[in-house]
Amino acid sequence: MKLISVIVTTYNWPSALKLCLDSLFAQQDQNFEIIIADDGSNAENLKQTQAFCALSPFAISYSYHEDQGFRAGSIRNKAVALSQGAYLLFIDGDCILMPDFIARHRKLAELQCFVPGNRVLLNSEFTEEVIAQQIPLYAKSPYYFLLLRLQKKINRMTGFLRLPLGSLRDLQPKKWQKAMTCNLGVWKEDFIRVNGFDELFEGWGFEDSDLVIRLIHAGIKRKEGRFAVSVLHLWHTHNDKSKQEHNYQRLLERLQQQDFIIAEKGVSQYL
Repeated sequence: MKLISVIVTTYNWPSALKLCLDSLFAQQDQNFEIIIADDGSNAENLKQTQAFCALSPFAISYSYHEDQGFRAGSIRNKAVALSQGAYLLFIDGDCILMPDFIARHRKLAELQCFVPGNRVLLNSEFTEEVIAQQIPLYAKSPYYFLLLRLQKKINRMTGFLRLPLGSLRDLQPKKWQKAMTCNLGVWKEDFIRVNGFDELFEGWGFEDSDLVIRLIHAGIKRKEGRFAVSVLHLWHTHNDKSKQEHNYQRLLERLQQQDFIIAEKGVSQYL
């Protein structure tokens, strides 16, 4: 595996995306491309975001569609259709990555496996400070984050631990819970095999869980990324969850359908 395609989802928050991009520009492993998946930012924010992208030292593409509510699965599918890498890393545009993030994901990547990482959450007040001052958290030392934890500005320190777990990472190959696309690695071939995100999941909720469940149904195993790859996740208000229950019921149905693998409305329409 050579080129990695990093899919960065964003919506109307260019100041957060700039921090995310800055942390990507500072990666130790620089053999990757960036595809922005913009879920309908307004004209002003779109202009700012594209200006940040113009400064990228890496190959960068931009996928955009009009704002018709939360359609993250759809815009991620469109972004994947633009990608050139054999391996996909999905992150959110309000996440900040440590400099070894790409390198560690590359090391964990294994055929017939997907790799969910974990996250460290910032509280609302500290998020405002980071945004206002554009604090380069990716450049900070472990002692800095220890102080943040003591001040309760972040929710945990364990996300910064690096443990060589070896075969322990393979203990729960069929666990779908807590595998989220703010930090998920998957082979592009496997993603296309299951037809990517199912765009029948409209509105916030469970489109990423559905993807992971279908990967598992297809024989793709979970390889745990905890204690290896974590992101710093900026605080934000919750999305509109009016369709959450409907999406959850669809998810429960698919959990029972072991032979359900291919998304009904997925990435194939863009390839």
